[in-house]
Amino acid sequence: MRASLFVAAALVAAPLLGLAADKIPAPVAAAVADSTRPSADTDRDAARKPAEMLAFAGIKPGAQVVELLPGAGYFTRVISLTVGPKGHIYALGFPPRPAPPGSSAPAAPPPPSALDTLAADPHYGNITVLTIAALNTDPPGVPKVDLVWTSDNYHDMHNGPTADIAGFNKHVFSILKSGGVFVVIDHAAMAGHGISDTSTLHRIDPEAVKTEVEAAGFKLAGSSDAAHNPDDPHTAQVRDASIRFHTDEFALKFVKP
Repeated sequence: MRASLFVAAALVAAPLLGLAADKIPAPVAAAVADSTRPSADTDRDAARKPAEMLAFAGIKPGAQVVELLPGAGYFTRVISLTVGPKGHIYALGFPPRPAPPGSSAPAAPPPPSALDTLAADPHYGNITVLTIAALNTDPPGVPKVDLVWTSDNYHDMHNGPTADIAGFNKHVFSILKSGGVFVVIDHAAMAGHGISDTSTLHRIDPEAVKTEVEAAGFKLAGSSDAAHNPDDPHTAQVRDASIRFHTDEFALKFVKP
């Protein structure tokens, strides 16, 4: 990794709103500007605001981070480069899909996931790929960390027959060091809708998130509207062509006392 990515820089305390470009810490700015990031990622930066989001979270060199359900690694890349060789990111994705029931053919090894491929890239030498089950084991399958990050998938923790959002938030609380940070970024539902849109529109009311996370013992430390889109009517499913990649997103930062 380029040494310039890991130059120590004092973080400016994040205000409640999005940070101005001149307040983005140098390691974050360098990570976002890294030339190896794929165009599929950089094309989305204007909407997702990665520099502002990492600065708001307070991610800095040396941090130990758990990222929950990172998808193809959009934020994984910039977090990895920001925390640098003295930091680490545990990327907790979904387990491989099991073989179809009744299949008699020997199970072929699954192809490498996007996360596995990313972790094998020496440019990102501080990524450990685990499954989301590592969060739920007792004791957890990850060490105590400085920060837990989840982007655009907290709402999905409500979905499914075994969903247990209270248990999920307690597990997150347990893997954080005292003073550790839990950052939730998600698609905003219409105000007052609570959790009613989590499985239909894949959105959630930020007030519902605050209530649920604080019930696990966290304290709200701030919010950011850097990725706010006032033109989102909050009535379309997030993958609908009319709003995909341009949804109104909120970011909340919670601290473990």
